[in-house]
Amino acid sequence: MSSILNKYAKLLVNYCVSLKEGERVMVQSTTLAEPLVREVYREVLRAGGLPHISMDFRDQRTIRLRESNTEQLQYVPPLYSLAMEEFNAYIYIRAPFYSRSTQKVSSEKAKIETQARKPYRTRYSERTASLELKRTLCEYPTLAHAQNAGLSLEEYADFIYHACHLYDENPQGCWEEVSRNQQAAVDLLNKRTKMRYLGEGIDISFSTEGRTWINSDGKTNMPSGEVYTAPVDDSVNGTIHFSYPSMFMGEEVEGITLWVKDGWVEKWEAKKGKKLLDKIFEIDEGSRRFGEAAIGTNMRIQTPVKNILFDEKIGGTVHMAVGQAYIQNGGVNKSAIHWDMIADMKNGGQIFADDELIYESGHFIF
Repeated sequence: MSSILNKYAKLLVNYCVSLKEGERVMVQSTTLAEPLVREVYREVLRAGGLPHISMDFRDQRTIRLRESNTEQLQYVPPLYSLAMEEFNAYIYIRAPFYSRSTQKVSSEKAKIETQARKPYRTRYSERTASLELKRTLCEYPTLAHAQNAGLSLEEYADFIYHACHLYDENPQGCWEEVSRNQQAAVDLLNKRTKMRYLGEGIDISFSTEGRTWINSDGKTNMPSGEVYTAPVDDSVNGTIHFSYPSMFMGEEVEGITLWVKDGWVEKWEAKKGKKLLDKIFEIDEGSRRFGEAAIGTNMRIQTPVKNILFDEKIGGTVHMAVGQAYIQNGGVNKSAIHWDMIADMKNGGQIFADDELIYESGHFIF
C-alpha cells in the first residue's frame, strides 16, 4: 500500500500538475485520505513546491450549514480564496464519508454559501482554462463510493489503482503514451466540423465549427482517457439514448433518452429517475442545452461504478453533458449544472466526422 500511494503521489505532483520549484499548491481532501495526502505532501516538498493542506472532517459542511448565520455563511476561508486567485496548482483528492451529498439542510443557507463563493469559482474556471492554475481531480478509495459501486473497499481500491496505471512500473510513462495516442484523434477531430454519433437508440449530430477538441490525458483528471469538445449550441439535432446508469445530485437515473432540436432538449424520458430530469431541466435555460460532447478511451475501465470521474472515461463509450460548457473548448453555454450522460458504442456504434467513418464498435479506425 505504501508503495502504491507513493507512486500515486508522484504521478499527481510530477505529471498531473507538473509542479515546479517555488510553486504554491493547495491540496484539498478529507481526513479519510490522510495516507495519500501525507505522500503528496512529501512529493510536493521533494519537487521544491510550497504545500498548503486543507482537510475536511466528517459532517463538517452539514454542521456549518445547520449552525451558521448569514454572516458566517458568507465568509470565504482565506486559503480557498487565495488559492483560486493566486496559487499555481490545485490537487483535489475526493475521499467522501458518505455516498450522497449533504441531506436535510436548509437550501436557502446552501444558496447563501454558494453565492459567496461564486466569484472564486469563476476565477477557478478562468485560470484552469488558461492553465494559469494547474489542477487535477483524483480519488482515494473510501467505503462510501465502494458501496455505491457494489464493490468491497479492497476491490474498489484495486479498480482505482488499475485505472490509473499504478500497478505499472512507470505510471507516468504509461500516461505519456496515452497522451500521444489520443493526440492523433484530437488532431483529426480538430480538422473536422460536422459530427454524428450513430448507434443503438442513438442518431445525433452537431457542429464543432469554431470549437476545440481537447486531449484529456490524465493531467486534469486522474484517471482520464477521453477527448472532448463543446458542440455549437444550436447545432445539436437528433436522439440519444444513454444506456449507462447515471448518478447526479445523489440520485440514480437509468435509461435516459433525449430528443433534441436545434440544440434544445425538447423531450426526455428515463426508466428510473425521470423526476430528477424534470427538476434539472427547469433550473435554467442552459440546462437544456449541451456543454460537452466526448469520447471515452480508457480501456482499463469497462464497468460503471456510478462515479462520473471513472464512468465517463469508459473505453468504447461516448458521453454528452447538458449544462455548463468549458471555456477551453470555446464553449459559451452557461448553466448552474454540468451533467455527463454516457452511451455504449461497443456493439456497432459509429462516429462520422464530415461524413467519414472514423470510429466503430468502441475504437477509432483511422
